Amino acid sequence: MSATPYRQTVTDASVRSVTLQRVRRALAGRPDIVEKRMVGGISFSCRDRLFCGVTTVGLMVRVGAEGRHAALGEPHVRPLELGGRRPLGFVVVEPAGFATQELLQAWIERGLAAVRSPR
Repeated sequence: MSATPYRQTVTDASVRSVTLQRVRRALAGRPDIVEKRMVGGISFSCRDRLFCGVTTVGLMVRVGAEGRHAALGEPHVRPLELGGRRPLGFVVVEPAGFATQELLQAWIERGLAAVRSPR
């Protein structure tokens, strides 16, 4: 029998709340950013394109289909799953992957870069 890897779920509402506040602080003062409730949490868009969000499993980040393979090779990153499907342009970063403000900011900027690139 093979073991199934344990995946931490951010079920503690206070952890999700702290993550949401950190993301809001990182994006404060940016008039081009819109916050919406969607995709199982709170999502952030720029130019009507979702680039990141806070979900029950961590930080969802758009990396683009071409950036997905590299992102999945990084620690604490896994594919985003929605209804049994894995959108190619998105990953989920587990809390350890954005533990510092610098790491969080880097993921946010990566998401913004993905929505700024031509479709």
